[in-house]
Amino acid sequence: MTEPVSKMPIDAKVKPALTSLLYQLADDDFILAYRGSEWLGLAPHIEEDVAFSSISQDTMGHAAMFYQLLEDLGEGNVDSLAHARKAAERRNAVLLEVVNGPGHYLSSAQYDWAFAVVRNYFYIQAKKIRLDSLKNSLYQPLAEVALKVNMELYYHLLHWKTWFIQLMQAGGEARTRMEAAIRKVLADFEGVITLGPLAKDMAEHGLIEPEDVLKQRWLLTMKPVFESINLAVSEADLAMKNGNGRIGEHTADLDAALTTLSEVYNINPAASW
Repeated sequence: MTEPVSKMPIDAKVKPALTSLLYQLADDDFILAYRGSEWLGLAPHIEEDVAFSSISQDTMGHAAMFYQLLEDLGEGNVDSLAHARKAAERRNAVLLEVVNGPGHYLSSAQYDWAFAVVRNYFYIQAKKIRLDSLKNSLYQPLAEVALKVNMELYYHLLHWKTWFIQLMQAGGEARTRMEAAIRKVLADFEGVITLGPLAKDMAEHGLIEPEDVLKQRWLLTMKPVFESINLAVSEADLAMKNGNGRIGEHTADLDAALTTLSEVYNINPAASW
């Protein structure tokens, strides 16, 4: 039986793939949690304000766990990893950094709720599939974090799936806006599914299953949901229109978000936050 990687020295063959995977996991959750936080006070009703805030807080907590694993591997301290890295160093999927809509959350926000629903539902389903695979990772610390994170995803997934189905079944303007949001999300969703240039190494070292396996699992999981609302989505619909965040390609939206996110940290990086 193969010995878990956590009980071996993290050598040059394993560490690049492991750290690449961890940066993706951490950065994805970090930026999406921020985008979720911008909805505070702007969600469709007060109960949703509370629910979405709770989900975003959980998601930021998940990012912190993955950053902690990176700190344990000598990549830097958690606060620095979260707040001090430039956009080109981030490995989050581009879809997750895209603004919620026109305007700013402090004034004149014209956010797109349909986009929020589709982006969060599609992403969290993909995240759930990744975590199910990571629970069997040969890097034991990652497997243990995956188990903890996975316990919170049932509620997150149910929440967004309910919104998705109800809005798609509502017809009229709701359906029209949702279909536009689906097209927008799918145009960059390949960037969520991909594991980057070291995907093959990740699988070979037993860190996570192969990228294509995870993609097919997402498509199969979503198929009955799509069929129930008379929606056809295939692998060919998945694209990376605005760049590959796994290799540091990002939009101006990320630069603006990081400026806000790091504002307090940059006042005194040596402080404990």
